[in-house]
Amino acid sequence: MATITYLTRIEFDFGGIARIRTYCDQLGMSRPLVVSDQGLIKTGLLDRLFDAYGGPLPVYDGTPSNPTEEAVMAAKAQYDAEGCDGVIAFGGGSVIDLSKALRLLTGHEPPLAQYAAIEGGVARITGNICPMIAVPTTSGTGSEVGRAAVINLADGRKLGLISPHMLPNIALCDPELTLGLPPFLTAATGMDALSHCLETYMAPAVNPPADAIAIDGLTRGFKALPVAVRDGADRQARWDMMMASMEGAMAFQKGLGAVHALTHPAGAIKELNLHHGTLNAILMAPVLRFNRQAIGDKWRVLSEILGGEPDAVIEQLNRDIGIPSGLDALGVTAAHLDQVAKAALLDHCHATNPRIASEAEYRAILEEAR
Repeated sequence: MATITYLTRIEFDFGGIARIRTYCDQLGMSRPLVVSDQGLIKTGLLDRLFDAYGGPLPVYDGTPSNPTEEAVMAAKAQYDAEGCDGVIAFGGGSVIDLSKALRLLTGHEPPLAQYAAIEGGVARITGNICPMIAVPTTSGTGSEVGRAAVINLADGRKLGLISPHMLPNIALCDPELTLGLPPFLTAATGMDALSHCLETYMAPAVNPPADAIAIDGLTRGFKALPVAVRDGADRQARWDMMMASMEGAMAFQKGLGAVHALTHPAGAIKELNLHHGTLNAILMAPVLRFNRQAIGDKWRVLSEILGGEPDAVIEQLNRDIGIPSGLDALGVTAAHLDQVAKAALLDHCHATNPRIASEAEYRAILEEAR
């Protein structure tokens, strides 16, 4: 039997941010904490949120590029001090993931490690949490419709806190907020979205709706991403990329795979602070080659969608949109590879890859990606 569940309320349109106050009122949020990051605040984009809401709101702006338990605790301290009653996540995937973890702590005691999926945490997460609206300002993680918050924990591990209760009450997806996003950030976040679609489609679980959504997201995103990188003001490309991002996360309820099993621990390397989407882009082609023997006719379907051998097409797309050439270019060393390969075996995405990898095989994939 296949158990299939979809998902949460999504409001998707250009200019959708104008209705933020209405949605807050519907959820009973009279004093939400806005979670963001300093880079986004420097762009002035937050003013659009305040204008739409009708005035300023308390803001936590300390989200790091790879969200940490320390930052979650700081946000929770501000939430309590400000007397807040809900959360608005306004930013990219890191902001949304941190917001989910903050929301979890509004009704659950720390530390966060006890809620990690690999620690049996799914059963410990209940609906006793504050309301949340997620407003993505990039098109990549799709965290606004995902059940997980991936956090660098205090013990050094980067793990997923996963539960249907973690889904935001409303995902407010306004492609206008991504107009003008810099080319490299567009490229790296866009490849994150494509990796979700690719990995979900390859995952072995029986879920035809997820497969169909993943294929639509891949088809849409593969065409739109080069356009969005070249012309950040192209409205259709931005609409399609935000839809592809959302679809990737809607689909990955089915499961991800070896790319994410590797990029999660790689993103936990503190001295490098690597970007998740960039890692996904670099590792996608080697993982495609690793999985080919296990996915059967899906390789042919991917070839038809991408217009060539999937691994070669992804490598060429990376070059075309300016993704770094390999892990060496990011400062990853042989010692890091050993660390990541070992940790990948414990990641929640390891078991849902179509071909289960050993530590040595993970090490070989990483070596190929250098």
